[in-house]
Amino acid sequence: MTVTLRPATDDDLLAVGALHQRSRVAAYSPFLSADALADPTPEAMGRYWAERWQWERDTHRMTVAERAGALVGFSYVGPDDEDDPATGLLNAIHLDPIEQGRGVGRALMVDALDAMRARGWRRAALWVLRENTHARSFYERGGWTSTGVEREEHIGTARTPQVRYSRPL
Repeated sequence: MTVTLRPATDDDLLAVGALHQRSRVAAYSPFLSADALADPTPEAMGRYWAERWQWERDTHRMTVAERAGALVGFSYVGPDDEDDPATGLLNAIHLDPIEQGRGVGRALMVDALDAMRARGWRRAALWVLRENTHARSFYERGGWTSTGVEREEHIGTARTPQVRYSRPL
């Protein structure tokens, strides 16, 4: 069955939050504890996206992927606050875990890169968890390279080192 990409609407955000939480648990459980991944709940993640979207909808773009009318993934792009104004940031690509390896992530990445080009950005950047070797391989196959810059963020109570990647558009 074909996957359809479309711009997100307010009505999608609670489902986006639930999918985001499922995606995080599936992707990060090999290297983060269940306690770190227990919070936020899917409902809280939905509220997070509803709040974030309220403030960023004019500067960011969320695309959802659907298969047979069901949400199976999303991407989120916007300006990069840490680099020059010619760089866009791929804030997120998350998939329903059953969609891994079915081309949805690739379609969302291509769409996100096209959206960044359309906004006039010349480079794209992203942050990925250093231990998420699956995601790092996915981005590297898509032409992204590590910049060597790292930062540390929290997921729940766990400190998570992240690596910055970039690529030309």
